[in-house]
Order: sequence, then structure tokens, then C-alpha cells
Amino acid sequence: MIVGLVEEDRVHIGGDSAGISGCRLTVRKDPKVFRNGPYALGFCGSFRMGQLLHHAFKAPNPKGDLDAFMTTRFVNKLRTCLKEAGWARKESEQEKGGTFLVGVHGRLFIVYGDYQVAEPADGYAAVGCGNEFALGALHATATVNLAPRERLTVALAAASHHSTDVCEPFTFTTAPSVSELYELQARQYQDAAVPGPRKPADAVKKDAER
Repeated sequence: MIVGLVEEDRVHIGGDSAGISGCRLTVRKDPKVFRNGPYALGFCGSFRMGQLLHHAFKAPNPKGDLDAFMTTRFVNKLRTCLKEAGWARKESEQEKGGTFLVGVHGRLFIVYGDYQVAEPADGYAAVGCGNEFALGALHATATVNLAPRERLTVALAAASHHSTDVCEPFTFTTAPSVSELYELQARQYQDAAVPGPRKPADAVKKDAER
């Protein structure tokens, strides 16, 4: 169960910890939500896919038109990652992936199993078991003065209360805004541009003679 929302140019994503196999529930320690570069990601379904998104997916840096970027470069990189790891599958000659949320540059996207990329007009989304309950809670709290994480917690708690396939603990992550990313890049550039302390001339000469 994954929920996400956009608030003031930042994307917040939360998830539960249930691992489901038939009637069996395992509380997983490995999170369903995490950061990958400038992206916040949250997956439902296969934990193997989630592990690949977290540790193997070399997510490309967003450039140009974000709609075109997500449906082309992002998805192409994703397909390559899943295929090379042996997880992607074909049904009736159509390639299939999985469903997850993506937050980047202040926008929230849903990537579906057929690699369709959707952006909800409401500014919030929920995928996975119990998503109907979570969507209702997100709609009901849209005009309530709650912080983003509080709204996500309410939505996850509603799903946990009404669905046997959702459970605590809940985990959260946030994708930084565009301005925060620019500030981070500027700091990294300044740090890289600052030269180290210069050695005295005699020390340089001794190093060269060694």
C-alpha cells in the first residue's frame, strides 16, 4: 500500500510494511518507499521489483519536458533495468512491469504495469491493496489543516483498518523541490571547486623524488 501527495512543490510518499502471500502476512523490514537520486519512489506488489528500483535502477536525471522525459527516457531505463535483472515478463507478447509511485520536481506520477505513466490531477494517489480506502481519506483531508505526513498517515491508517493486507509500521520519504535540488547541486559544485591546501615547495619536491 503506497500513498503520495504534492504539497508546495515537494512530493511526499508513504507506505506500509505488509508482505502478502495468499493468506500469509509478513511484516517486512525492508521499506517500500525510498529515495533514488532526485526521485522519491514507492512500490506495491513484488518486493523483488522494489529492490531493483532501490538498488539497481540508475535513474536518469530529469531534463527538458518532464512529461516526455518520464514516458520515454525514464521508462526506457526502467525497462532495461528490469529486463537485465530477469524480472520483466511478457504476456501475449506484451512486456509487463509493475506499479509504483514516483515523485520528482514537485510532481507525482503513477507508473503502471504496462509502463503507462499517469499524473493524477488531484495531486494525490494511492496504489496497492486498500488503495480505495486511502484515496477516500486523502480526499476527505484535502481541506483539513494537516501536514503532508499527517495526511499520509491518516490515509495509511484507514487502509490498515479496513484491509487485511495493510499493516504498520508506516515509512515515509520526500522528493526535494526543484529549488532545493538546485541549491544542493550548487553546494556540490562549490565543494568540488575548492582546491585542497597547497603543499610547501620542498614537500612537493620530496614527493616527486620518492
